[in-house]
Amino acid sequence: MTANMPTRRVTFSLPADLAKAVRRLARNRSRFVAEAIHRELDRRRRESLRTALENPHPETKRLAEIGFDEWARSTSNDADLVDPRGGTPVRWSPTKGWVTRGRRSR
Repeated sequence: MTANMPTRRVTFSLPADLAKAVRRLARNRSRFVAEAIHRELDRRRRESLRTALENPHPETKRLAEIGFDEWARSTSNDADLVDPRGGTPVRWSPTKGWVTRGRRSR
């Protein structure tokens, strides 16, 4: 957990024995719970990825079977699908997200 990250106060209930164990072992309960949640979210993401790799989507499986190069050759030339002169130029700002190109975030 990054020290500069914004925080939000939340309230939730724990079984009494679990709350007691956390109180006994963790000097900073908020950090302890946040780290535990991060670990669990990471575990679930890895499990989801593992499941996806073991059971790929049919199109992904087909791509893997024929090989990427063969698949790329079988697709049409998409150059005419997008007009690079259209739309609005944008850039990524870490503080504001996508913003119109040229404007600087302050």
